Amino acid sequence: MSASLSFKRREAARQSLPRAFVAAPPDLLLFASVASLVAIGLAMIFSASSAQAYADHHDTAYFLKRQLVYLAAGLVLAFGAYKIDYRKLRALGPYALVLCIAALVAVLVPHVGVVVNGARRWIGAGVISLQPSEFAKLGLVLYLSAMLSLRGDRITSLTRGLFPLCVPVLMVTMLVFIEPDMGTASLIVFASFALFFAAGARWEHLLAIVLVTVPPAVLAILASPYKRARIFAFLDPWKDAQNTGFHIVQSLLALGSGGLWGVGLGESRAKFFYLPEQYTDFIFSVLGEELGLIGTVTVVALFLLFGYRAIKIALAAPDRFGFFLATGCAALIVIQAFVNIGVVTSSWPVTGVPLPFISFGGSSLIVSLVATALVLNVGRYRRV
Repeated sequence: MSASLSFKRREAARQSLPRAFVAAPPDLLLFASVASLVAIGLAMIFSASSAQAYADHHDTAYFLKRQLVYLAAGLVLAFGAYKIDYRKLRALGPYALVLCIAALVAVLVPHVGVVVNGARRWIGAGVISLQPSEFAKLGLVLYLSAMLSLRGDRITSLTRGLFPLCVPVLMVTMLVFIEPDMGTASLIVFASFALFFAAGARWEHLLAIVLVTVPPAVLAILASPYKRARIFAFLDPWKDAQNTGFHIVQSLLALGSGGLWGVGLGESRAKFFYLPEQYTDFIFSVLGEELGLIGTVTVVALFLLFGYRAIKIALAAPDRFGFFLATGCAALIVIQAFVNIGVVTSSWPVTGVPLPFISFGGSSLIVSLVATALVLNVGRYRRV
């Protein structure tokens, strides 16, 4: 009798759960947008890197093969991130923040961090290397999502809600900035502010923080000849087209030569050592040259579709943590995509930010896939 009563109570409790907690199938439009971007990325990496790969490794598919390995690893981790109950991740927020800060500090230690092109951003050796700043973005989003889900209306208070959360954001941003990696540092700030805004922070408080932090950031940029040259090159790239403005000028020439339909897949001329970083930061320029305006608009539309579906999932999340987690992951990918596109179109200073899912790079691809999986994970429990 008691067993029967217990069963009936459990069944009644299950039936009384809000519809938001009913498992839903994965969002097919979001999945399709990411799958399309990854496929485009593989094709463009092979095309954009073939000349460099042959010159350095006598194998035109060298970078494509590496990207396929990164893709396999990313899919395994993404599957795990999709299958776990995302609500269990909230307790890991503080630990993720501590781990990320420790990794960012380790990068700055001589003989631990790897220096490439004057920047100390990697840990590892040879083909096995990680970029902690990429993982720090996701770790910070996890931490902020956990904290914001607990603070409630306190976020409207500058001293009790917003300011305490700005401290870890500032710590992570400064560690990334001094690598130096101005692009990723700016993305961390943008994504954090997107979360604060979504949480209900007052705009005047956000504006006050901007007014306090921007002047020191500007002074730090102007004090560095390398960063200062990038800003001036952005303002007038043609003034020094053979030096500081070289990246932007070559990018614009590649985009302009593509026209409406492009010169054809694999037919880029800029990839033959005219355009620096042609298969990483400036791969969108090669895409525009080979696939034309149609190709670039298609990529932009896919990122917009991703953002739209991710925000719909966030709004339908069954709890505050799911809302913030999906919003933060979406902000990381969409903001980074449009910063990269802004750089190659001379709408944003050169920052060295890869294009999510498309640029060559293991850390970026893995983090983007895991972030997508977390959004889809939240979507499993959305209202149906």
